[in-house]
Amino acid sequence: MVQAPAPARLIEGGLPTEALVAHVLVGKYADHLPLYRQSQIYARQGIELDRSTLADWVGRAAAELRPVHERLFEHLKRSPKLFMDETRAPVLDPGRRRTKSGYLWALARDDRPWGGTDPPTVAYLYAPGRGAEHAIGPLAGFTGVLQVDAYAAYNALAAPAREGGPVTLAYCWSHVRRRFYEIAQGGDAPIAEAALQRINVLYHVEAVIRGQAPEQRQAARQEHSRPVLDDLRTWLDAQLAKVPRRARIAEAIRYALKLWSGLRLFLDDGRIEIDTNVVERTIRPIALNRKNALFAGSDQGGVHWGVIATLIETCKLNAVDPQAYLADVLSRLVNRHPASQIDQLMPWAYASPVA
Repeated sequence: MVQAPAPARLIEGGLPTEALVAHVLVGKYADHLPLYRQSQIYARQGIELDRSTLADWVGRAAAELRPVHERLFEHLKRSPKLFMDETRAPVLDPGRRRTKSGYLWALARDDRPWGGTDPPTVAYLYAPGRGAEHAIGPLAGFTGVLQVDAYAAYNALAAPAREGGPVTLAYCWSHVRRRFYEIAQGGDAPIAEAALQRINVLYHVEAVIRGQAPEQRQAARQEHSRPVLDDLRTWLDAQLAKVPRRARIAEAIRYALKLWSGLRLFLDDGRIEIDTNVVERTIRPIALNRKNALFAGSDQGGVHWGVIATLIETCKLNAVDPQAYLADVLSRLVNRHPASQIDQLMPWAYASPVA
């Protein structure tokens, strides 16, 4: 009698299957159920699983998934145009008996608005700070257009002396609009309301051309949006001369004028979006998890957060069931899936073909 060796398991010598571990990961990072709540749920069903046990499973899974995360990030950096943003990720700091501020930097791609064929993707990278080095380092080797907000850390990417050449920074009209909107909400703000009306014309054009080819989008923007922008620039200069220098409306106008060259880039390239809403939408699940779980247990926990959230959110962008995906990928990885075939484990490889 000869018995074949049992398949390798993520939890060696343990009862949990990769499917159960995937269930825990999706519960924590997709459904925003902290581990202590999941422990309580299992307890109601008569299953005693301590939070520390679940945390150990999460750590083991994240370590196994790191090569997939790294490969996905490499795919992103080969894109000609990306979005980037960052959000706070509180981390427990036991020595000080409080939390410290870590950050998750999100790098996203979504070419569907202009008919691109690359799959929509987002990758999160944990960093212990928000300095420029955390924006520069991960993007080594990337050349192309990066659409961002006006955070000064990104300016170093556009430096002529940057190794590999400067990145072109495109800025976000949503951030510009938000400043005028907040002023208009206070009432009796004719300049802010007039600015909003002009910006809304730009968004109306975008709604009409969404999904069209880059050449069609560029032509429509040249015909309809360029005159609006040229008029808006002249009008903003005139209004700035009329208002007190320290007024909120003056700050909003100066903000737009300072970024003007980057705000105009979408006119000349149909692949560039008018705003950074693509990446801001990918930040919302991180914010929900932060609200429910309050903090990560350590810097390493922040790294795990970035790895698992990357794969789950990219699954969601590609209409892939994250639990089925993670269960299968974990099983393949622990059974020595060939490193040369790691592209088979990308989330979009599990997407159903479009009819």
